[in-house]
Amino acid sequence: MQEAIDFIKSRQPVNLAIVLTNIVVFLVLGIMGNTENGYFMVLHGANYGPYVVEGGQYYRLFTCMFLHFGVRHLFNNMLVLLFLGDELEKIAGKLRFLVIYFGGGLIGNIVSVAYDMHTGEYSVSAGASGAIFAVIGALVAVIVLNKGRVPAYTRRRMFLMASLSVLQGLTATGVDNCAHIGGMASGFLLAMLFHRKLTFKVRIPVEDFQG
Repeated sequence: MQEAIDFIKSRQPVNLAIVLTNIVVFLVLGIMGNTENGYFMVLHGANYGPYVVEGGQYYRLFTCMFLHFGVRHLFNNMLVLLFLGDELEKIAGKLRFLVIYFGGGLIGNIVSVAYDMHTGEYSVSAGASGAIFAVIGALVAVIVLNKGRVPAYTRRRMFLMASLSVLQGLTATGVDNCAHIGGMASGFLLAMLFHRKLTFKVRIPVEDFQG
């Protein structure tokens, strides 16, 4: 128990608050109904192109970032966010981390809606992965901006993780790749805008996510 308490205390406050909020939202919705049911998720704020564009329900671009389809979806996203989000918050600071996380997530969701409306193939989308990909994109930008101070093996692992994350989504079914790619690209660009404020203060432990 004490180890768990110490682990929680060692986390960055803003990132931890986001993780805990996602978990609480999932537990509440799990009590109310089936989080793997698309209709139920739409009723509670999931992203759905026609409702956003034609219905003016723009809040869905934000609320969908706190919804997850089942325990596995939640666990996978929160595990990655718990560690990589902490690293970005240490580097960027609380406010810039929030801008990158939510800004990248929103842009990723906008890209997703735009693609669905363009193709006419609508799907229900939810999850923090667009925002998490923004975190990954921002960390890639940190590597690029500080390449002279980042060990070569860390650079290689970070780029490999980013590439594999995108590739995994492209080869899997039921994945909102537009939100992923849009989030990663926007996270990268937002971090580049903050380039004078981002310094490589900590080692990004990407080896922890290579299996």
